[in-house]
Amino acid sequence: MKQVKIQIPSLVENIRVVESFIDNSKDTFQIEDDIYGNIMVAVTEAVNNAIRHGNKFDKDKNVYLSLYVEPQQLKFEIEDEGAGFNYDNLDDPTAPENLENPGGRGIFLIRHLADEVEFSKEGRRVQLTFQLTPAPADETPTADHVAA
Repeated sequence: MKQVKIQIPSLVENIRVVESFIDNSKDTFQIEDDIYGNIMVAVTEAVNNAIRHGNKFDKDKNVYLSLYVEPQQLKFEIEDEGAGFNYDNLDDPTAPENLENPGGRGIFLIRHLADEVEFSKEGRRVQLTFQLTPAPADETPTADHVAA
């Protein structure tokens, strides 16, 4: 397993560093375009949450981003130095009473873009897993299934 790690101070402008990290990883590890977009959105959202909500924009606190490359999957781990949060008790952003709220969709989005999302350390760490193998097709057409 290959791994790459970076550490960034909790400044919103450092999201650009994360974007470059993902771009470089795409080239280095030949990440397919179809999951690259999901990775870019989910990982930058997780880092943004760590900066904003975890470390409360404290530039003296860092966000740690790690990438673990395995043959069939990529795992991105994002950790902050904040107090953590209750990730099991989040408002549903699709509920009618929450549709007008300006925020609250980040984790919902992350959970829909990544194949697996695991929180640990009281919510200070999140691991996003992206599968590299394509989903198996329901059935491959054969000569018997082709209409003449």
